[in-house]
Amino acid sequence: MPFALTDLRALADLPFDEIIDARSPSEFAEDHIPGAINLPSLSDAERAEVGTIYVQEDPFLARKLGAAYVARNVADHLQGPLADRTGGWKPLVYCWRGGQRSGAFTVILKQIGWRADLVDGGYRAYRRLVSEALYETPWPVPVILIDGNTGTAKTRLLHQIAKAGGQILDLEAMAEHRGSLFGPMSEHQPSQKMFESRLAQALVGLDPARPVFVEAESSKIGNLMVPPSLWKVMIDAPRYFITAPIEARVGHLLEEYRDVIGAPATLDAILAKLIRYHGHEQIAAWRALAGAGDHAALAAELVALHYDPRYARITRHDAHVPLDLPDLSEATLARVAERLLSDS
Repeated sequence: MPFALTDLRALADLPFDEIIDARSPSEFAEDHIPGAINLPSLSDAERAEVGTIYVQEDPFLARKLGAAYVARNVADHLQGPLADRTGGWKPLVYCWRGGQRSGAFTVILKQIGWRADLVDGGYRAYRRLVSEALYETPWPVPVILIDGNTGTAKTRLLHQIAKAGGQILDLEAMAEHRGSLFGPMSEHQPSQKMFESRLAQALVGLDPARPVFVEAESSKIGNLMVPPSLWKVMIDAPRYFITAPIEARVGHLLEEYRDVIGAPATLDAILAKLIRYHGHEQIAAWRALAGAGDHAALAAELVALHYDPRYARITRHDAHVPLDLPDLSEATLARVAERLLSDS
């Protein structure tokens, strides 16, 4: 009997040794059940070919070809990634909706003698739980925002709060983006679905009796949207607003954005995107600073002329508690974290 996923919390304690995603590599890359490994029944090209034949020619021929591909691919998995699994191994298998791809895979695993089972409803059943948690259910944990101008080490403060025993959500890490033009942490952000999976997984690990600290963000982090259940709470959440000397902020930015500083072509391309805000003459001056390696002066001017004015226009100035820090050292941030936890 297929295994029913009824609660995201149950994923942490499933009665199975391993979760196998039998979908194609591109489906897996877009999103998957946390902890799953990808052993495709059909490759992306094979899935496209079988689907085309099913629609345009003959469903029987499509199923026949698909079965041949599945048999070959499962054989490769058995002789490759699954070669060391012992007789007592108990896998849980899923595809898009718990149908033919995972069903065929599971039949073969069972014939070998493994206690394999299917996810009832496949990936769609899991995705439905994520959507319910982030789109249909009120956010269940109190939120406190860490706010402040660019370069005030908000993310580092979050992690000091975590070290001190507090609950945090690092949305920028989940989105793989630092929330500005200079912000990408990797070549590509995850999909919206993958971002939501990461957030939902973090949510179920939170204690609703204690607040969770979150960095103040816009409703978008790079190309990804903050789901509505959390965003609604963030809009009205109490917030702390960090200020720090410009020298400390510049030092933090030079450390935080070493990857951008070390890629001159990337830095130049980002500066070019600011022409519409500041004009060609100002961007030429900033490019000259970058070309001369004077990244400290460049960071200071970007803060003063671009980020602080823009942040002032979009930031709420009501109902926040100021945190005027003398520096942004780890020791200072650790003391602030302890204070925030004692206040909350």
